[in-house]
Amino acid sequence: MSTTLILNGKSTTLDADPNMPLLWAIREVVGLHGTKFGCGMAQCGACTVHLEGQPIRSCMMPLSAVAGRNITTIEGLHSKQAQAIQTAWVKHQVPQCGYCQSGQVMSATALLTQNPAPTDADIDAAMSGNICRCATYTRIRAAIHTAAESMQG
Repeated sequence: MSTTLILNGKSTTLDADPNMPLLWAIREVVGLHGTKFGCGMAQCGACTVHLEGQPIRSCMMPLSAVAGRNITTIEGLHSKQAQAIQTAWVKHQVPQCGYCQSGQVMSATALLTQNPAPTDADIDAAMSGNICRCATYTRIRAAIHTAAESMQG
């Protein structure tokens, strides 16, 4: 069975089981490997993508639920917020192992899109579902503040 969705701005038709998790459709059917498998239970945030601009966990989202909808993966993230986040990530040397970073960047970008001047509490709330085994949380928070400031000035 086929499902059509808008993936990174392009209409994409996938021949896959409609019950297949979006994560596996993105990785195995389309071949985009930036979105990571972490826990498979929507708890760690490694599989975060944007659905209509909102961060979601793709490991638990069936392909059928996103038919006809806009999905953005880390490979398709090109907004000014994303560019500011990515620049700040480098400046603050956020990644260590890097495995969780695509999910972290997706969540941080969604936050700045919705709230261009987040407080520490806003950042903590928005990022609480993204786990980093290397515990770079203070660098993540600092990078988000730096990105927000760079967009304002």
